[in-house]
Amino acid sequence: MDTTFSPEHQAFLREAVRLAQEADKRGNLPIAAVITLDGKVVARGMNSIWRPTYDLTRHAEIEVLRNVPSHLWWRSREMTLFTTLEPCIMCAGAVLLHHLGHLVFGSADPAGGVAACVDSLPSYFKHEFSLIQWRGPALPEECDPLYARVIERERRRGPSPPMDFADA
Repeated sequence: MDTTFSPEHQAFLREAVRLAQEADKRGNLPIAAVITLDGKVVARGMNSIWRPTYDLTRHAEIEVLRNVPSHLWWRSREMTLFTTLEPCIMCAGAVLLHHLGHLVFGSADPAGGVAACVDSLPSYFKHEFSLIQWRGPALPEECDPLYARVIERERRRGPSPPMDFADA
């Protein structure tokens, strides 16, 4: 994976960091994403798995994909998804199915990121993965502390949703 990135990439990742901090304040995991096209943010999304309702599919990358205006999808190969954390296999699959052209992540996720299983992907997904420019970690100094917060909250939570969201 390419780890080079521009100042513009930093700015978009910092927007995702800001959203991740907002997700954390709302009682969710501090992960967020933005999608850009032509140098402009066209969609934003943040982790919402616990609030407002318990739904473990509401990862930041899924949320941002849902928020892209439908009239822009024909240009998906020109879009870049910026996310604070390397996507999990579910989110990577969604990114690949949407045929995005670029993905930049801020922090690596050795515990749950897709990089750990790229070689085991089915042939269709391996081919799609080869078409996307995947870069990261691009902003670890700002995103690694968010990842540490994710790990801490997941460790404290255990196998069930948090009972007291303020304590999550």
